[in-house]
Amino acid sequence: MATTTVVHLLRHGEVHNPSGVLYGRLPDFHLSELGRTMAQRAAQALADRDVAIVTASPLERAQETAGPIAEAHGLSIGTDADLIEAENIFEGRKVSLKGLLTSPGIWPSLRNPFTPSWGEPYVQLAGRMRSAVARARDEARGREAVLVSHQLPIWVARLDVEGRRFAHDPRKRQCSLASLTSLHYEDDGLVAVVYTEPSADLLPRASKATGA
Repeated sequence: MATTTVVHLLRHGEVHNPSGVLYGRLPDFHLSELGRTMAQRAAQALADRDVAIVTASPLERAQETAGPIAEAHGLSIGTDADLIEAENIFEGRKVSLKGLLTSPGIWPSLRNPFTPSWGEPYVQLAGRMRSAVARARDEARGREAVLVSHQLPIWVARLDVEGRRFAHDPRKRQCSLASLTSLHYEDDGLVAVVYTEPSADLLPRASKATGA
């Protein structure tokens, strides 16, 4: 009989980012008050699940989002560097389409949206997320795991498991703040991907400068 395991990929909640920069892997970017509420919503959504492990990206916003879930299940928070945000050369800057188009010096970095040329290659990102998911699935075998990461890593992981091309329009990612992308396995075979938004009603209040 097949063993059912679920790996939930949870995007962190809203971040306090008054300067509106692309914060990427920069330190000291923490959840906002709204973001903490989103983390609690995620914990409530997972309260009745058989969660065996909670693991997060090393960045503060992911660790803070993981906190209420780990507490609710009496678990400690694990850290996996493979869940970290993607590298991006625009980290620490305010990024807008107008700004990109009026800054010829950075145009060479925009030459290839398929790799992409401005950041960590999608293939590399997919590979490390695949490894993180496999480790969590093995550790939580027969139960459920929660992995707290960031928008682009989670979205690329989903594209990967669904066999879709990595190049995409960032505006069309289905991965809102504090959303759950749940991977359902029978033994090691993926049988379903289920997407839910525990904080859907809070999203209109969220800052647009979320940085992922």
